[in-house]
Amino acid sequence: MAEKERFSPPALGGISLLVVFAVLCLTVFALLTLTTVQADSRLGDSSLQAVTDYYAADCKAQKILALLRAGEMPEGVTKEGDYYQYTCPVSENQNLEVSVSLEGDTYEILYWRAVPVEKEQAEESLNVWDGITF
Repeated sequence: MAEKERFSPPALGGISLLVVFAVLCLTVFALLTLTTVQADSRLGDSSLQAVTDYYAADCKAQKILALLRAGEMPEGVTKEGDYYQYTCPVSENQNLEVSVSLEGDTYEILYWRAVPVEKEQAEESLNVWDGITF
């Protein structure tokens, strides 16, 4: 009979375990990078929408100001003496408020600001035990 060949399974030494660990770490880092890229993409999209909405409201406010300077009174503008105030919606959470003083051909912008839309406030008081027993 021929000599029996001995079969020995490959040994999993330290280098093999190190390679498995390295591949696992690289996979985890790749998944973290993918998650970060997706979050940055969503943030960029929402920033783009916010800027687009703001400049659309700003353009509308500029058109209203041009109509006021031309002597017209657009809808939604309130007048108190030489002071005109109006609001242009930016988003559901923000408005662009404008106050302008017009005297003849000259005008002065008193404020041109983005402000949050006022939401209904919850009652601020709490029923707290005052230390008196029944």
